[in-house]
Amino acid sequence: MKIRFQYIVLMWVAFAAVAPSVQAQPDRREVRQGNRQFRKENWREADVDYRRALLKDSTSFAANYNLANTLYRQAAYDEAGKSLERLKEAASASVHAADYYYNSGDVALQKKDYAAAVEAFKQALLRRPDDLDAKENYIYAKKMLENQQNQDQNQDQNQQQNQDQNQDQQNQDQNQDQQNQNQNQDQQQQQPQPQEQQISPQQARQMLQAIQAKEKETQDKVNKEKAAVLKSRQKDKNW
Repeated sequence: MKIRFQYIVLMWVAFAAVAPSVQAQPDRREVRQGNRQFRKENWREADVDYRRALLKDSTSFAANYNLANTLYRQAAYDEAGKSLERLKEAASASVHAADYYYNSGDVALQKKDYAAAVEAFKQALLRRPDDLDAKENYIYAKKMLENQQNQDQNQDQNQQQNQDQNQDQQNQDQNQDQQNQNQNQDQQQQQPQPQEQQISPQQARQMLQAIQAKEKETQDKVNKEKAAVLKSRQKDKNW
């Protein structure tokens, strides 16, 4: 169903030019020229003619309405929407209201503004209930709006889920860091502290005796060296 509706929306459009009879006298010639170019599908030439008509009368309903038709076929959907928006008040109260809202719905579909499209086709059906194309496009726009809303909701849920997962991971990392820090502190406290080496009285006496013996040996060596020097001097004196 969705593919069939999309085909109707994109391939068949009820953008119909307004008849010259509704035009004011100043812009009649340019609008008629634009309509001839429009029927030949010369969209750019028709665009120029309708704009010339608007230079003469910027409030011309026919020129604005048909310019929107031409812009639509040139895929200038934003400009087409603006052109139609200028006619909203006048078109709503005119005999062209159903066509106006239908065309507004088509523009909204092209811009993927499905909420506006639903409302526009709804207004078209209120004014022309037997318009099957408006009904099919209304159903299509409503379905696309539901899909868009579901997609946005899923994106919001996924974004929230990712945020929650990131927060959980941060909490886990913080807890792991704290555990590692506590373990390091416990290990430092549990390591045995170095103790001063204790010696027995006997070991102390032996060390003292060794030191004294070393000192006596050193003293004896010094005394011998002194005696040798003195003896050498005495021999030198006698000689």
